[in-house]
Amino acid sequence: MSFRTIIEPFRIHATQAIKHTTPEERQAALVRAGYNLFGLHGDEVLIDLLTDSGTGAMSSRQWAAMMDADESYAGSRSFYRFQDVIAGITGLKEVIPTHQGRAAERILFSVLVKQGQVVPNNNHFDTTRANIEFCGAEARDLVIAEGRVPAAKHPFKGNMDVAALEATIEEVGRERVPLTASRSTWTPAALRRTPTSSSCASRGTRRKLRAPSRASCSPSPTAAPCPPRRTGSRISADFWR
Repeated sequence: MSFRTIIEPFRIHATQAIKHTTPEERQAALVRAGYNLFGLHGDEVLIDLLTDSGTGAMSSRQWAAMMDADESYAGSRSFYRFQDVIAGITGLKEVIPTHQGRAAERILFSVLVKQGQVVPNNNHFDTTRANIEFCGAEARDLVIAEGRVPAAKHPFKGNMDVAALEATIEEVGRERVPLTASRSTWTPAALRRTPTSSSCASRGTRRKLRAPSRASCSPSPTAAPCPPRRTGSRISADFWR
């Protein structure tokens, strides 16, 4: 877009009504749910910051693509379009489509993670932790100290504590660390601090990087944007490095 505007450069074709709750109603709902956000009813939440998954509006072209999609049970042209794009990005010939990263992790961990092993991470997402623990392994959080203090000011609070990672590998042994994961619930992390070089490579440990829909800025409305100097391309996939 070559121009700047103070209005949104699109038209809204449809709206969905939401219930306007009072502070007293919201407090009562929190108490009833035991302060567990998953215990709230959707219509009790005025502004939903619990997740960014599936909460965005779709463009007219996206809706049109749904109507034009080939839903053949096998051999659909929609699948081959998808396959060509993913193969072009990853260079892989065989791809297993999943509806979400957590489903991909379930498949991945069932193959790679065994009982008694340790999977280090900056901060494990709840379903990532569940998938690891379901395999009988330990999900160990190794985020830097600033990442554990919500009020702390730091440009990359999702950085992994590399020294703690090295100590973990030395403590439990390389054979008990099948891979490391790097994700911090949309908290920005500097790529230079991810365990992608000497800490893992010298020990032969796999690294799994979770790339959000924008590599430079978190899509979550609850997270602070990355500093302007950190720019990157748009990515939407889980990558092995």
